[in-house]
Amino acid sequence: MSLISPACRDALQHWLGGQKSLNGVAENTLLAYQGDLGEFLSFMSLHKGGPQGLGALENITVSDMRSWMAQMRGSGVAARSLARKLSAVKGFCRWLSEREGLEMTAVLSMRAPKFQRKLPRPLAEDAAQSMIETVELQSASNWVSARDVAVVTLLYGCGLRISEALGLTWAETPLPKVLRIVGKGGKERIVPVLPAAREAVNIYTRLCPHEYDPDALLFRGVRGRPLNARSIQMVMAKARMQLGLPATATPHAMRHSFATHLLAAGGDLRAIQELLGHASLSTTQAYTAVDTAHLMEVYNRTHPKA
Repeated sequence: MSLISPACRDALQHWLGGQKSLNGVAENTLLAYQGDLGEFLSFMSLHKGGPQGLGALENITVSDMRSWMAQMRGSGVAARSLARKLSAVKGFCRWLSEREGLEMTAVLSMRAPKFQRKLPRPLAEDAAQSMIETVELQSASNWVSARDVAVVTLLYGCGLRISEALGLTWAETPLPKVLRIVGKGGKERIVPVLPAAREAVNIYTRLCPHEYDPDALLFRGVRGRPLNARSIQMVMAKARMQLGLPATATPHAMRHSFATHLLAAGGDLRAIQELLGHASLSTTQAYTAVDTAHLMEVYNRTHPKA
């Protein structure tokens, strides 16, 4: 950050603070923004021959932006990652334009590089069920097995993110028929809870040896601390090896499976968007591509003319 002028450094910290307090941006995302923008501002300082004040940012040209993007690609940054970096740069510069009255058309008009969006990798319905059953076998402790099953069932049965499942508190038990979940960006949504998920959590709470505390997080580690997402990732990794499933069979894949299986059963795309807490319908539309890809695979494999 030594190449960045004090004014730019202060503005960056101010913007990051706003992203956290006003937009509820997650800590990991803020760190990514800080790194991306630090790289960008440092590059512009070197490119222009010295630290650039806020006013000098107005002089960034399309050619300067292309040089930055070329340097990123030349250093091995993939198109998808560069698109993310450009998005952060635009967000910061858009804020600067509004706050300082700067004209930053060259930055804001840049187009992100094209890249092939990765489709979600859901599990087949029988594989999702087998995953839950196999997760239960990974621990000799009944309460730990019940805990792992409860978490994975919430991911698949309710479409929760792992952070959302691990963010539940004891005060929310026994689970109601619907949960109020606060997801990314502080976006709130209502999620129906299947009987199987409620029962899995009930079994866990009956077996859990740790003291009930309404304000404490529901899922605990062996020593009583809040359960870490890494523990669920590891137990699923063991289960998928036993089942012969690919490395993409992760906790997030259970959420993907929830959405894909709902869509395949005739679920409404808008309703699924609400259940997942996606801010944009285009994010949810990725699941239609998965469903279409599966349909074409079945068609090519079974059609008599194939």
